[in-house]
Amino acid sequence: MTISYTLKVANSRFGGFSKLLFRWKGSIYKLLYKEFIVFVVLYALLSLVYRRLLTEEQKRLYTKVAQYCNRSTDLIPMSFVLGFYVTLIVNRWWAQYTSIPLPDQLMCVISSNVHGKDERGRILRRTLIRYANLSAVLILRSVSTRVLKRFPTMDHVVEAGFMTQDERKKFESLHSDFNKYWIPCVWFTNLAAQARRDGRIRDDVALRLLMDELNLYRAKCSMLFHYDWISIPLVYTQVVTIAVYSFFAFCLIGRQFLEPLEPGQEGDLDMYVPLSTLLQFFFYAGWLKVAEQIINPFGEDDDDFETNKLIDRNLQVSLLSVDDMYQNLPPTVKDKYWNESTAQPPYTTATAAETLKPSFLGSTFDMRMCEDAEQSQPAEASPSAPRIQTPLLSRFFTAASPAISIKNFGWGSRGHPHLRRARADGGFPSPYPSRSEDPELVARIEEEETEDEESRASEPTTPGGRLGGTRPPEASETQRKELPLIQVKAPSSDSIGADRLEAWEP
Repeated sequence: MTISYTLKVANSRFGGFSKLLFRWKGSIYKLLYKEFIVFVVLYALLSLVYRRLLTEEQKRLYTKVAQYCNRSTDLIPMSFVLGFYVTLIVNRWWAQYTSIPLPDQLMCVISSNVHGKDERGRILRRTLIRYANLSAVLILRSVSTRVLKRFPTMDHVVEAGFMTQDERKKFESLHSDFNKYWIPCVWFTNLAAQARRDGRIRDDVALRLLMDELNLYRAKCSMLFHYDWISIPLVYTQVVTIAVYSFFAFCLIGRQFLEPLEPGQEGDLDMYVPLSTLLQFFFYAGWLKVAEQIINPFGEDDDDFETNKLIDRNLQVSLLSVDDMYQNLPPTVKDKYWNESTAQPPYTTATAAETLKPSFLGSTFDMRMCEDAEQSQPAEASPSAPRIQTPLLSRFFTAASPAISIKNFGWGSRGHPHLRRARADGGFPSPYPSRSEDPELVARIEEEETEDEESRASEPTTPGGRLGGTRPPEASETQRKELPLIQVKAPSSDSIGADRLEAWEP
């Protein structure tokens, strides 16, 4: 029987978990007390032998052995090995519970899509859901000792009403070397197809929905079978068990209270009872026992799954859903809040304080903004404001964007003649036509371009066709300081086409 203490910890209060320490059923005391008694008895025997039976020379030798064993305990990674193993076991334990097949979704689909109030309709719905429950019983008999003890033979399954005698004969006539829990699912599919042909299932969409739910149900049955078949690798369980047992074997010898080797040397306090070692045993060995208990939750331990109760619940609820509740609806009337725009269910006196709490609207809802109205106005970028760009960003914008800076119009713009407009119109087009241009700025740009063309015309060309020499660094530095960065529009498709035609002329 599963031990539930959820109500005891519903509210956090002083000593909330402390009250759980005094429960026996399902507790760590019930799980560990035998191993704990064995450890205490062995420790006491070794202590008596050391104190009463050994000579001085033997005590010195035992002291050296004990010190060696005590140092060896630090070499065993108990926390890592046990922690990883127990985490794996707990995740597997919960995954097995979520794999138990429940007919809730399937019974709703059957009740809404398999029609007929007559006896034939009732038989179809009850038989379909009974086949689903039979498949779950067969798989749980294969993995749960509790269910196998309840239904040890197929006669008990027939007597319980999950299977008829004719169905049993069909079941046993099918010979297979593997588990046959899937046979009722195949019966289900064939019966559903027959109901579709007879018009009990009115369209293929409803049949598809029914098949999808059955496949999910069958997949959970299959997953339970595979969890039972494929265990955690045995070597891992052996490694963890050997690590724990060897650790406390060293503790039995190395954690004894020893007499000093030298006569004048001060020894440790002799307390007779090793409290820290006993607590360590309680924690580590208890951790191992927890993994041992939940590694297979389909047994008969205190915290194992109550599979028999699940079988009873599933059969009762599913038959009630597809039979007594089929087309058995209460009258539909206007609800209590029909004429109210905002529905507000009443509170009791015990919960009235909750109405005083404001609703959560978001983490920034109560954030205070700047009271200065100018800070909330939309900002507009100025076209004449200089932009600071790094050389890397400049190269990136030149290659990837049609809007480039004036710095690239000099020596680096020879391969892009279409980026310049004719000198006759008086400068470059502005990206903001509605704004007036600065005449001094335009004149300065034209002057710099004229000097640039004259210097290139006066320079000799190399055999490769390129201009020889380079610009003096003073001129480039002056141009970089004086010229602001402006942007131009991307060239139109007509100008690019014209440039390409000129380039291809012989």
